[in-house]
Amino acid sequence: MGWRSARARKTRAPILRASLACLLLASAGTVPLTPASAQTMDVLSPVRDGFLAPQDSPLRRTPAVGSPADAMPDPNNPPRSRSADRKAPSRIGRLPTYGLPAASGAAATGYDSLNRTRKKPKYYPAQARPKPPPGSGTPASDGSQPDLASQLRLSRPSAGVNKQPIAPAMAGTVIGQPARKRLNGDDDPFGAIGDYVGPFMVKSAVEISAGYDSNPGRLANERGLPYWVVAPEFLAVSDWERHALVADLRGSFTGYGGTSPASIDGGVNAAATKLDRPDFTGHVDGRLDVTRDTDITAQLRLRAATDNPGSPNIQAGLSEYPVYTTLGSTIGFDQRFNRLQVSAGATVDRTSYQQSKLTDGLTSSNDDRNFNQYGGVGRISYEVLPWLKPFAEIQGDSRVHDLRLDRAGFQRDSSGGYAKAGTSFELTRLMTGEVSIGYAARNYVDPRLNRLEGFLTTASLVWAATPLTTAKFFSDTQLAETTVAGASGVLVRTYTVEVDHDFRRWLTGIGKFTVGTLDYQGSGRSDKTYSLEGDVIYKMTRSLWLKGTLRRDVLDSNVVGASSAATVLLLGVRLQN
Repeated sequence: MGWRSARARKTRAPILRASLACLLLASAGTVPLTPASAQTMDVLSPVRDGFLAPQDSPLRRTPAVGSPADAMPDPNNPPRSRSADRKAPSRIGRLPTYGLPAASGAAATGYDSLNRTRKKPKYYPAQARPKPPPGSGTPASDGSQPDLASQLRLSRPSAGVNKQPIAPAMAGTVIGQPARKRLNGDDDPFGAIGDYVGPFMVKSAVEISAGYDSNPGRLANERGLPYWVVAPEFLAVSDWERHALVADLRGSFTGYGGTSPASIDGGVNAAATKLDRPDFTGHVDGRLDVTRDTDITAQLRLRAATDNPGSPNIQAGLSEYPVYTTLGSTIGFDQRFNRLQVSAGATVDRTSYQQSKLTDGLTSSNDDRNFNQYGGVGRISYEVLPWLKPFAEIQGDSRVHDLRLDRAGFQRDSSGGYAKAGTSFELTRLMTGEVSIGYAARNYVDPRLNRLEGFLTTASLVWAATPLTTAKFFSDTQLAETTVAGASGVLVRTYTVEVDHDFRRWLTGIGKFTVGTLDYQGSGRSDKTYSLEGDVIYKMTRSLWLKGTLRRDVLDSNVVGASSAATVLLLGVRLQN
């Protein structure tokens, strides 16, 4: 046993000497702890995780922000000049600071090389989550100051003005409140809002204008007069889940500040002495949804107007223009077979003219111009692609006049129609519309009247060239009645090009050019019309617009003395709701 005790004493002697040396170093006040010695003590501390202390441990060594003597001067010991032989205080054993506290970058957004688990913030149900920072190392904004993205974002001048405060529920700042859905931008911030009257959305407007017309009678020699226009509008659209009803009524009344003379250069005036005239166009459309693929449609329409000044249909020596009315209706159906759609309808119309009042006080009957029209129309279309839908359309009608013979002794009863084919399309939402070509003809009972016929073109195109500029093109062809002796009728073709540009959201300029041809088949007369118009619209509010119009109208006829030209200037205001 003796030899074992001696061996144990020899083994414990080096261990005791090493422990005594460590205690002497730890108790020395003049020698600071080095990072190596601090790590050695952490190793010997009874803490789980080995070399690393827990992130939330109260024993974790952290420096006090702003405590180092070289970072903040001592108010009780003001700085004074040092002697050249005095040494600077030692920084051995101190943690360096560089503006941010140690380990502050590992709080929520910085990079943590130790890969410790971070505490995630808790949110209320439906509470909006904060957006991630713009980039690596960029601190997230706590709402007290705007972030970099908001500082660089351009805003309108009105965004910084003093605004009336709103309730937190309306602003969406209540904690736990679901985020409010942002509404889409208003495409027409100055458009009419309208009012709901029961299940109908109702919009109304009226335009009041005044100006000058250099040739209101469209005579060969211009004789100008001031004039004014009142044009009301009414639109009602149903808001039903099924079925639909739309009423669109538009009218105007043009009054002049004077009269035209009864005779010019010793002859009878071709224009009426009183130039005032009304104009109205209205229709009511209804749709009854029988099934998902079957609809019954109906329309009631009314047109009231006068013959255009300068027309050969106007009698000489009139005291005022006679008003004609066309009242009609259409009843039909739409049937869809997957991509195939079939539509058909029956039409009936009645056209009647007032008696003409002459300058000598007498009246002249226009019963020979009154007629009834009965007809039908059919159309078939097929959706080849979502943006392409070709169609074919055919129409036929029969016209029966109240009098067998007109004032020139011709029988005006006739039958005719048209057939055309085309397509409706939508190209990348930049160009939409419908184009078609076809052939129209009308045969008369009187053998002395030739067949009225010709190719027809119909188009309605809208091209959104830019977000601020829109170009439009319209084309139409009609077979119209006439009272010209020997003429079967009038083949009327009209082509219109229009360009709209928004200089500002509240300032719009419109340029329009129209050219038309009027072929009086059987009489040899041929007219051409040209119209160049420019409009400027200043939208002050949703309810108040200012409008200015300058137009030049030209009628070029192959009949001597029938050509005319006029310049129209009009300034007005539009009130709408």
